[in-house]
Amino acid sequence: MASARGEFSSRFGFVMAAAGSAVGLGNIWGFPTQAASNGGAAFLVVYLIVAFTLAYPALMAELIIGRHAHANAVTALRQLSNTAPQRLIGGTTGLIGLVVASLILSFYAIVAGWMMAFCIASLATLAGADSLALWLTDFSLERNILGMVAFMGLTVAIIARGVQDGIERWSSRLMPVLLLTLLLLVVYVLTLDGAMDGLRVYLLPDFGRALAPDLILKALGAAFFSLSLGVGTMLIYGSYLDDRQNLPLVGGLVTGVDIGIAVLAGFLVLPAMYVALHNGVEIFTAGGELISEDTLIFTVLPSLFASMGIAGVVVSLFFFFLMSIAALTSSISMLEVPVAYTVENHGVRRKQAALAIGACIGLASTLILLNFETLFGLVVAVTTRYSQPLIGFVFCIYVGWIWHRDQLLQELRKGNPEVARGLFWKIWPWWVRVVCPLIILAIFAQSLL
Repeated sequence: MASARGEFSSRFGFVMAAAGSAVGLGNIWGFPTQAASNGGAAFLVVYLIVAFTLAYPALMAELIIGRHAHANAVTALRQLSNTAPQRLIGGTTGLIGLVVASLILSFYAIVAGWMMAFCIASLATLAGADSLALWLTDFSLERNILGMVAFMGLTVAIIARGVQDGIERWSSRLMPVLLLTLLLLVVYVLTLDGAMDGLRVYLLPDFGRALAPDLILKALGAAFFSLSLGVGTMLIYGSYLDDRQNLPLVGGLVTGVDIGIAVLAGFLVLPAMYVALHNGVEIFTAGGELISEDTLIFTVLPSLFASMGIAGVVVSLFFFFLMSIAALTSSISMLEVPVAYTVENHGVRRKQAALAIGACIGLASTLILLNFETLFGLVVAVTTRYSQPLIGFVFCIYVGWIWHRDQLLQELRKGNPEVARGLFWKIWPWWVRVVCPLIILAIFAQSLL
């Protein structure tokens, strides 16, 4: 069944695809400013700890369910169920997950369109087309819709080509380019005046805040959302893994790549903010707090780049190119969730499913743009703050409480016959059974408050 529906051809291809799904705008855009606003290295240390105590176990739950079923989330959760009520809950959770993934992509495509527009604006400036560059960086309905449509077109084109020719091939190309671009930008920014001040903010811990409950919960939330958990993207990618793969190992590799890129992004964004401050660009609010993430990306950093002359235009080009790649590698996994369900459960051809669902999400994005002030923040809150933790909670419950322990061990032994003797099997089953659900509920409760 796995080969008929597509399968990753190599471990490298899977790790690049799954890490690409996890590495998105939140890693490069959100994580560094969260760290700077919450105790610098204190937040970083707590984040690293909870990423491996919550995010990695929850990631493993999705990968194991997917690889066992070789199916989408709706079918997979139904297969694990032992009773009719469990099948109803599992199927409903899977359907809600694909709706949430689609809604996330609807606002994600808007923001990604902005990133692409700023990237092309830098090219226009280099070519002397200043009026075009100004239009591309102006917040207008026409620019927003055009950017969103262009980004959705790229996403649909990749998904329409399938698992190996689409997802794996392009993730294997884009992720190394993303990493190289990020490294080049970090090296350059660290040579600029003011960068060391930002580096100190990022690396010197405020230990007085390290054990603050709000910091811990924020770090938990950042780690959970960083790995793209709770909507079935990792489950569907896990379903394309062959049975010979060592799941704890590949899950660890994905977690490591995701966290590594998030931490590396801190070496870019925080120094860049203080370079901007050194150049006279304000990065603090009237209350003395760091500015919000959207202001940072679309106001502060462009002002910094503008103050750097022609070098700033080139850096701007590379920076927004980096952001566009990060957005694209995440968006293809979001679109794959509803497309896989439509192909497998309703017999629709992949290309037709990708086009139809992509068009529907594009219409949803247009509706958000037409009612931006009302809908944008609402959709973000409903999907990322409320829906993702609850769906992730259900995944952990199914693995920890509904799936029989012997069958779970049998699935893990397919790629690692000695797994029962290792530390992973001694800790993970009860951890995902008890600790992960409690932590996820704590995150959800904190989001309500």
